[in-house]
Amino acid sequence: MSEYVDLLIVDNDLALDPSQQPLLIDDRACIAQDIAHMIRDSGLLVVLVAERDRLKQRDCVQRMELLVEDDVRLVPGTARITEQSPGVYLVTAKTLKFGSIEVSL
Repeated sequence: MSEYVDLLIVDNDLALDPSQQPLLIDDRACIAQDIAHMIRDSGLLVVLVAERDRLKQRDCVQRMELLVEDDVRLVPGTARITEQSPGVYLVTAKTLKFGSIEVSL
């Protein structure tokens, strides 16, 4: 039995199966989706992408890492956000029960 269950969101909309029923995600995928939505809803990603000053960018990344660290389902101190390419960031962390997660933003 899954500990965490949520509706799968793809492109800001519910993902549906062929019979038009919502698809579900659980545990590790649920946590990853929650983190992606938490960062998006905070508005910090928009600030980060718009910022040109490297010091202010680093400050924004630290603020996002602290936001992710607040999730009680994660191992404290494991959240990292790295820039993969201009405007694309990878969030990595370890969950308490389900291993590592990666979220691309």
